[in-house]
Amino acid sequence: MAVTVDHPTTDEHAPPPPARLFLTPGTAPGLLDGAWWPRSRDLSRELPALAERLDHSWGRVTRVTVNPAFWPVIPRKVPVTGHTVHVGWFANEQDPHKLLLFSCTADRLDLLVIPPETDPAAATRLMYAATTPGSLLTASRLMEDERTADDAAESRNREEEWESDGGTAPPAGNPTGPSRSAQGM
Repeated sequence: MAVTVDHPTTDEHAPPPPARLFLTPGTAPGLLDGAWWPRSRDLSRELPALAERLDHSWGRVTRVTVNPAFWPVIPRKVPVTGHTVHVGWFANEQDPHKLLLFSCTADRLDLLVIPPETDPAAATRLMYAATTPGSLLTASRLMEDERTADDAAESRNREEEWESDGGTAPPAGNPTGPSRSAQGM
């Protein structure tokens, strides 16, 4: 799979925008501890903002692991203000839609990674779904449920548009177009 990494023309010295991160409230155990919606697929650019946000509220992030399915380049180390975060990857052992973060003091966080190109409304739904206390849905299951809901909504929208343009749905059991016998089959 060929993936291009875009390099916007911004001031390299400007602070990165804050990480788009939701964490599960309370201590109810679940399969996910939150959701992260990066702005790109460039871990070197995205991880510092995530680590800095968590360093103050959760504990210093020391390591992260990802599945390489959606990351074109996986750096071994990423510099973060005041320290370095070590990055590892697991192709078969880790859910491709999940990021694991490790800290010296607070153990581990499992985050749903929402693809950067995700529509804001869908990303919001995914963030809330991933932060439901006690949820037993995996990261991939949440993504699949969102795709299914999106496909169903798109299908309804196409049908509504077609009917508003004067079309009508064919009666059940009646094929559209000429019958096979009329086609010479």
